[in-house]
Amino acid sequence: MKKTTLFLAFCLLANLAFAQQKDDKQLFANFDKMLSEQFKTNETGATALVARKGQIIYKKAFGMANLEYNIPMQVDNIFRIGSITKQFTAVAILQLMEQGKLNLQDSITKFIPDYPTHGHKITIEHLLTHTSGIQSYTGMKDFEKQVTLDLKPTELIDYFKNEPMEFAPGTKWNYNNSGYFLLGYIIEKVSGKTYPQYIEENFFKPLGMTNSLFGSDSKIVKNRAGAYEKDSTGFVNAPYLNMNLPYSAGSIQSTVEDLFKWHQAVHAYKLVKKESLDKAFTKYKLTDGKETEYGYGWGLGDIQGSPTIGHGGGIPGFLTQSIYLPKEDVFVAVFSNCGCNPPFDIGDKMATLAIGKTIPIPKWGIIGTATPNNWDTDQPMTYDEVSKTWKITLNLKAGEFKFRANSNWNINLGDTKGDGVLKGDGDNLKLAADGNYTVTLSLNAAGLYTYKLIKN
Repeated sequence: MKKTTLFLAFCLLANLAFAQQKDDKQLFANFDKMLSEQFKTNETGATALVARKGQIIYKKAFGMANLEYNIPMQVDNIFRIGSITKQFTAVAILQLMEQGKLNLQDSITKFIPDYPTHGHKITIEHLLTHTSGIQSYTGMKDFEKQVTLDLKPTELIDYFKNEPMEFAPGTKWNYNNSGYFLLGYIIEKVSGKTYPQYIEENFFKPLGMTNSLFGSDSKIVKNRAGAYEKDSTGFVNAPYLNMNLPYSAGSIQSTVEDLFKWHQAVHAYKLVKKESLDKAFTKYKLTDGKETEYGYGWGLGDIQGSPTIGHGGGIPGFLTQSIYLPKEDVFVAVFSNCGCNPPFDIGDKMATLAIGKTIPIPKWGIIGTATPNNWDTDQPMTYDEVSKTWKITLNLKAGEFKFRANSNWNINLGDTKGDGVLKGDGDNLKLAADGNYTVTLSLNAAGLYTYKLIKN
């Protein structure tokens, strides 16, 4: 009887394993189809990784790493990961907090005494949560004049520190690269190391992230993917950006597998304690009690009811996406080497399929200070079958806004160059005057997403 029971148990396990393999085979086929359709063989490419229960189950490359030399993409190609860098900066701050070298409620003037706070107390936590009210330097009018300059951290801080505050600290949320730049400088002041030294010694080396580094165009970096954009003529090389400018807000270069190593170390509490990480993964509350959708260095959302922890990145020539679903223990990362080919939507779709759910039709909306509900809730747009565009007509006020899908920051579009072409995780769109407007979003041309704003 005992042998029969064991045999039946073995058969059950074997059948479950076979069923899982069959399901995974179809899942991987779906991944292949989606990625190959978006990242074509003779165009710019992408690398993608999916892990379940701590094990990599899918890792592939698509398209080209270098268009000029006709070099296909490989899974170990190195990309600029843009704002995913903010995770590293946040964890560094939490490490220094645990060492007793700073407190999240410390005023930034404790470390930068001459920083003008306009009568407010701006804390380290405000910087971590994008609630400081400081102007984001990447959204300033003449920012493009700075991108080729080799500035020291103090020089770039001088560039934006005298700008007027956007709001009182803690009262509103607005994505802010200046905050994370300041955090990098605070890390240097407190640790006595440069930001590149700190992340190399505390993260890359101990975690075996051998394909990760602080961005540099002068270093010889093996397997570095080419950086591309797209205009009306086709693919073009991405414009030069001195990597000291994004700094602790966006300068890290890495691979999808190294990012998975980082993810595993963070969630295994190898870098900071559970108590610290719990704070990082908690939606920050504004002074009026409203929750934001951001913690410390990670965006917090959901996919069809399953909580997500993640971040995207956008920097000239590259767009990146990483998502973790803790309930199902599924991690997804997709890196693209063209600012024209966003991985945000496909990353969400891969995560959706990986947790066994069906992909919904995305619903687009606008959100921001220019809209009636500020940054709290979206204004839903309506799909026009005739023009194949999303539209909305409503009263707007002078301010800023962004487009996002499914009321979630996993997929959001902004206009970094101010040319009407939208980029994933781009800068906030600016509206100069109050009025009734018709806003149109066109997603018809892959890589050339556009919008129109017409005052009625």
